[in-house]
Amino acid sequence: MKLLVLGSGGREHALVWKLAHSRHVSRLWVAPGNAGTALEHLRVSGGPVENVPIAADNIEALLEFARTHHPDLTVVGPDNPLALGVVDRFQEEGFTIWGPNQRAAQFEASKAFSQEFMERHGIPTALSGVFTEPIAAKEFCARLNGRCAVKADGLALGKGVLLTSTLAEAERAVDEILVDKSFGAAGSQVVIQELLEGMEISLHALCDGRTAKLFPTAQDHKRALDGDLGLNTGGMGTYSPAPFLTDAELERVGQQILQPWLAGCAVDGIDFRGLLYPGVMLTASGPKVLEFNARFGDPETQVYLPRLENDLFELLMASVGGTLDRIDLKWSPDACVCVVAASAGYPGPVTRDKIITGLDEVAALPGVKVFHAGTAHRGGHCVTSGGRVLGVTAWAPTLASARDRAYAALDHIHFEGMQFRRDIAAKGLR
Repeated sequence: MKLLVLGSGGREHALVWKLAHSRHVSRLWVAPGNAGTALEHLRVSGGPVENVPIAADNIEALLEFARTHHPDLTVVGPDNPLALGVVDRFQEEGFTIWGPNQRAAQFEASKAFSQEFMERHGIPTALSGVFTEPIAAKEFCARLNGRCAVKADGLALGKGVLLTSTLAEAERAVDEILVDKSFGAAGSQVVIQELLEGMEISLHALCDGRTAKLFPTAQDHKRALDGDLGLNTGGMGTYSPAPFLTDAELERVGQQILQPWLAGCAVDGIDFRGLLYPGVMLTASGPKVLEFNARFGDPETQVYLPRLENDLFELLMASVGGTLDRIDLKWSPDACVCVVAASAGYPGPVTRDKIITGLDEVAALPGVKVFHAGTAHRGGHCVTSGGRVLGVTAWAPTLASARDRAYAALDHIHFEGMQFRRDIAAKGLR
C-alpha cells in the first residue's frame, strides 16, 4: 500500500514512524515532513520515507500529487487542512483519506460550534458564553468574578486560550482577542468559560462514524514554564498513562462523554471518521469537557504510538471503513514520557537555523525515540526551523524510569537557546 501523510510536526513524525512499521506499507510520502521523517525507513522494503515539498494546507497541490502518485490512503495530521476541507476534496476525487470531513472538523475549528453542541446534547462542560462584542463579553466575565478561560473561537496553534483569575485580567484577555485581534481571524468571536478546578487529562478516541474506541489516559503540559506557569503553548510535554483514573473510571468517563457525543452526531447528521480528542477536567462534580480537538494531539501522539501494539494502518482503514467494532485496541503496559525541546522565545517569535547536536548519540539509546517537529536539513546539519523543535520520548516499565530515561536522553542534545520543562510527569509521580 502507498501512503501519503500530511504535516510537518512531531505528531506527524510519530505517525510516519508508526506507519512505516506496518506490514502493509510499501511506500510512504509525507508532505512536507521534516528532518526526522526523512530518516525513517519502511519495515517491508527497507526503503526510505520520502518528504514532498508541499505544505499540508496547499490542497490543490496535494491533489495534483495524489492524481500523479495514487496513494491508497492519505492521513491528515494537523487541524488546518481538516478545517479547510481537505478530506472533502480528496473524497470528491475518489481518494481514500483518513480524518474528519469539513463539517465534522468544526468540533475543533470552532469552539463556539462545539460548545453549543455540548450544551444541546447534554455533554458535561463548563458554564460558558459566546460573544462578538467586548462589552457583553466583559459583563459575562464579571458574572464569573474574572475566573475565566477566554478562548479565540477558531484555530490558533493551541495558543488561543487565556486563563484569568481576576476581572482585570479577563477584560484584558477579551480585548486581546476581540479588539487587538492578536489571534487574527480566529478571534472573530470569543468563547468564555468558567475556570474549572481539578485535574486536567487528555482523552483520545478513534471513531468510524458509529463506534468510538477510547485510548488510555495521557496528560499534557500546556504552560511554557515549570509549575504550570507562563504562557499557553502547543504543549511542552506529556506522558501516558496518567494515574488519575482506574480502567473502570476511564471507561465510565468515556461513556459520560462519548455516548452523548455519538448520539448527538447521529441526530445532527455529522459523520465523524477520525480522531476525537476532548480535553477533560476531572472536577469535584464529575468530568467536564473543556474543548474538543478533531485530530491526534501533539505531543500526546508521541506517547500513545510507542505504546500502541496494533498496526496503525489497519486501525486507520477501519476508521475510514466503519469497521472499528471488529477491532480491539492493544496497549503496552509500559509508561511513556515525551519532553519537548523548544526554541528560545517560544511560544512567541523564535530564531531559526540553530544547529542541533547529540541526535546520533540519542538514537543509539534503548527505549528512546526523538520525534522531530521544527527541524530541517541545511548545509549538512540538522537545524531548528520552528518553536517546538524535538519531542524526546522514552518508555520503560514505570513512569519514574521512563521520565528519567527521557531526561537522560535530553542531556545529550543541544542547540542554542534550547528550553524545556523539567517537571514533565511530576503530577503523575506525586
